[in-house]
Amino acid sequence: MTGNQQQPAGYARAPVIALVLLLAGGALAAPQPITDLPLQADGERQWRLPAGQYRGSFSIDQPMTLTCAPHAVFQGQGQGNALIIRAPNVQIQGCTFLDWGHDLTAMNAAVFIQPGAQGAVVRANRMQGPGFGIWVDGTRDVSLIDNRIQGDPGLRSQDRGNGIHLYAVHGARVIGNQVRETRDGIYIDTSNGNLIEGNLLEDLRYGVHYMFANDNRLLGNITRRTRTGYALMQSRQLTVIGNRSEQDQNYGILMNYITYSTLRDNVVTDVRDGSTGDTMISGAEGKALFIYNSLFNRIEGNHFERSAVGIHLTAGSEDNRITGNVFAGNQRQVKYVATRLQEWSVDGRGNYWSDYLGWDRNGDGLGDVAYEPNDNVDRLLWLYPQVRLLMNSPGIELLRWVQRAFPVMKSPGVMDSHPLMEAPRQPPLRNSAQEDVS
Repeated sequence: MTGNQQQPAGYARAPVIALVLLLAGGALAAPQPITDLPLQADGERQWRLPAGQYRGSFSIDQPMTLTCAPHAVFQGQGQGNALIIRAPNVQIQGCTFLDWGHDLTAMNAAVFIQPGAQGAVVRANRMQGPGFGIWVDGTRDVSLIDNRIQGDPGLRSQDRGNGIHLYAVHGARVIGNQVRETRDGIYIDTSNGNLIEGNLLEDLRYGVHYMFANDNRLLGNITRRTRTGYALMQSRQLTVIGNRSEQDQNYGILMNYITYSTLRDNVVTDVRDGSTGDTMISGAEGKALFIYNSLFNRIEGNHFERSAVGIHLTAGSEDNRITGNVFAGNQRQVKYVATRLQEWSVDGRGNYWSDYLGWDRNGDGLGDVAYEPNDNVDRLLWLYPQVRLLMNSPGIELLRWVQRAFPVMKSPGVMDSHPLMEAPRQPPLRNSAQEDVS
């Protein structure tokens, strides 16, 4: 364009208008101070938010307790975080959060707790939206109590945020929450020394998901209809006691690179076959307990019932203490393909197996004959699944007869030398969600 050519009307103003609109949009997206809302004083540093719709994103930059009146709603309008907590010693309770942002890369959440917000308490709130429910980022001593978090079932599970996400967090207490239809219920990443207790987690990918998280306690939680109830991965010194997995798919409890941990008094029932989806480990037979490359763990007093596979060990999972457990009504009690003998009794006491056919002549409650769940034919079927077409053929039956007649041909495997004749009672569900955590 030459210097004497005329520009179309409005040409010079277009970039200016675009810049103004961009700045206006940025201003609208910036969080508003919570003090801009019509807060009502309710004591020293205590405020009450009256009923109403509060649109946009808000931030708390000073210690306070904020209690919402019934029908006080933070409406995120589909963008960003509904509420950001930046100051220490902030409590939020009784609020409703709707329709915040869905950008998972930007970590959009109903409540985002920043590193400076140590000691935050988020209690008895209701959240429904597509992104993360509560994101806790690099802080300490946070309490997340009795919240109700609902994801967006209209999105694919991998496109939803997690219900509760802890990243680089220490000393958190996550107690009595209910999470449904998010991606994972509770995700604990690179976070040590936290308590997860008494939560109900339904219709998810993973109910509870640990990654690189040590010295954590997982007590008395319930998962239902997830693709994996409890995904314990790349962690050590976990205490997993009194949890339940009901009607989960693929795995009730999955242990992947777990060491020096305790699993006790957990109940896993009715794990269903299903597709692996985005699960990290292949196999979809419906395993109550899957132990993958995990060592030096105590697995005691658990109930694994009515699933396709009671327990599957693979990839060098050795030196685990497995005793006092109940394996009842599983289509296959044990899947183990390795060459090292594993003894599953400790100090003369083993596990209960519903398909054990031995006897107890001296009445001490222990079987007189060892329980050996697998033989060479089982190993053949696992190594070459196509052989299952011949499962009931005369050839397979002949192989089993030869193995029984000539036990010298038998390869090392799992042995319970002191099986229990009666199943221990199911442990009661832990319920500490009502404890005072103020």
